[in-house]
Parts: sequence; C-alpha cells; structure tokens
Amino acid sequence: MERKTIYNPDSKESLNDRRIFGGNSDGMINFTKMKYQWALNLWDTMEANTWFPREVQMTGDAKDYKYLTEPEKRMYDLVLSQLIFMDSLQTNNLMDNINPYITAPEINACLSRQSYEEANHSKSYAVMVESISDNSDQIYDMWKTDLKLKEKNNYIATVYKNLSGHVTDEKIVLALFANQILEGLYFYAGFAAMYALGKSGKMLGSSQMIRFIQRDEVTHLLLFQNMINSVRKERPDLFTVDLEEKVRVMFRKAVELESSWGSYITQGQILGFTDGIIKQYIQYLADKRLDAVGYKPEYNVKHPIPWVDGYASFNDQRTNFFEGNVVNYSKGSIDFDDF
Repeated sequence: MERKTIYNPDSKESLNDRRIFGGNSDGMINFTKMKYQWALNLWDTMEANTWFPREVQMTGDAKDYKYLTEPEKRMYDLVLSQLIFMDSLQTNNLMDNINPYITAPEINACLSRQSYEEANHSKSYAVMVESISDNSDQIYDMWKTDLKLKEKNNYIATVYKNLSGHVTDEKIVLALFANQILEGLYFYAGFAAMYALGKSGKMLGSSQMIRFIQRDEVTHLLLFQNMINSVRKERPDLFTVDLEEKVRVMFRKAVELESSWGSYITQGQILGFTDGIIKQYIQYLADKRLDAVGYKPEYNVKHPIPWVDGYASFNDQRTNFFEGNVVNYSKGSIDFDDF
C-alpha cells in the first residue's frame, strides 16, 4: 500500500466512498462535511480539553518528594521515565507511521491533534521532573539504563517497527490495534501508581497532571477504537479468525508486560497494591478494550481497584475513563479537593 496523496485535485471520491485507509480523498479537511461524525465529536472534545502543564501547581510536590520513602521515590522516577518514552515515541509514530496511510481527512485532523497532545504530555513530564529532581538527566536516561524498563520499551518499539516497512492492509489493521493497546494498557500501571501517592496525600500536583494526561489518553483510545470498528464495517474481509488470534496474542503479551512492570515499580512496597491486584487490573482493562472492538473478553475478571476510577475523573466531567465514554469538559480551575 502506498502512502496517501496529499495534493489530489483529480479525486472523484464521494463522501460515501471515503475510507479509513485505502481511499482516494482530495485531502481537504472540511468540518462541514464529514463521513465519520464520531471524528468531529472527538475533535470537539479534544479541543474543549485543552490544557497547559504550567497551569498545574507543583510547589507542594517539590517538598513532598524529599519525604517520600525510597520505594516511593524509585516508583515515581521509573513511572516518569516510562511515560516520557511512550509519549515521545507516540508523537512521532502517529505522524510517521499511521497518518500517512489514513485517507479520511477528518481522522487526519484528529491524529494531528493527538500528536500535539502527546508532545504536550512530554512537556508536562518535563515540568514534573524539573520540580522534583536536581538531576533531570538521571530520570530521562533511565529508559536506557534500567533493564526492566528497557525490556518493555524494546518490545513496544519492535512491534511498531515490525508493522512498518512493506505496508499491507492487515499491517495497518494490526497497527490500529497496537495503538489501541498502547493507549489503553501500557500507561495504566504507572497512572494507578501515581494515584496511589495522591490517595495518601502526597504528590498532589503530579496526580493532577496525570489526570489531565489520562483524560487526553481516553480520547486517543476512543479514536483508535472507532477507527477499528469503522474498518470492520468497511472491510469485514480483513477480520478473519487468523487476525483475531494475532490480536489476542498482542493483548496477552501486553498484559504480561504491563503486569510485570507494575509489580516491578511497586515491589510490594506501595499501599494498596499486590502483584495479584496489579495483574487483575490490567486483565480487566484488556477485557474492556477487547469488548470495545467486538471481541469476547480474554480473562473475565472484575475490577480489583475501583477507587482508581475516582482519582482519574473530574467532578464536573461525567466520564468513566475505564469504560471509555467521554463528554465535553472545559478545563476550568484546578481543584485539589478531589483528593
């Protein structure tokens, strides 16, 4: 499959003929005429969710960090390093590996917005690192020096590398699933660990920052889930038994990696977390993600730490992050009373 043609004035493609990929669009982003209404809804939500990292007050975190236990400091630093890697990777992946093959202009717009938000997350991590660390390079380089973190990152990077190169229809579909997994699983052990600190009254600025980031990640997750479901309608021939097994293998590996990572960063030293709870939590999320794209659950487990949902939501936003339902929300003021 070739990359889409950006300047395509000879296109005769009608709105009904538009496709997620493999189409022949003229490339014009016309917000008054869209085939995929869900893309416009997501765009409006992303726009309403605009926020800036410097708005989050981190003064208290700079003081709190000095009094964290050594296991808490270790966990905080490792989580930050992992998040830095993933959002850095995703900023480029979206524009270099995904967007060039997507032929629906309204979705191109959403992907470009997502790429901006991933870079904005990188800025938020910089604010967090600068607030708490005298040696920012130590945290930024941890993804190169910590063997467990390197193992996880290498696998994620390899998945994306294997899905690039000679691009086929199946590779594009698998890339959509890989992004669904990245947005819907690989962040969540780290997010939950950060909320655990907030629950104990520590690092409230960091917990607030993660809430803003996670709210963005929900729209990113919905973007890829909607793309998958739209492709399923347009190209049912691609959704074979063989494809489903490949997707399930990806999910099983992701659950294995993220569960292992969660155990590694907490080491039984963080209140409210055991290895079993972490694994069940990631399995629960995997089942929700599979169900969202038309596949039966893999694990059939209950949510083991529902308190996390409360820490991930905003009082004036009717959102259940883990169900993946979003309504518009204007950021307003930042209020730590939620903690």
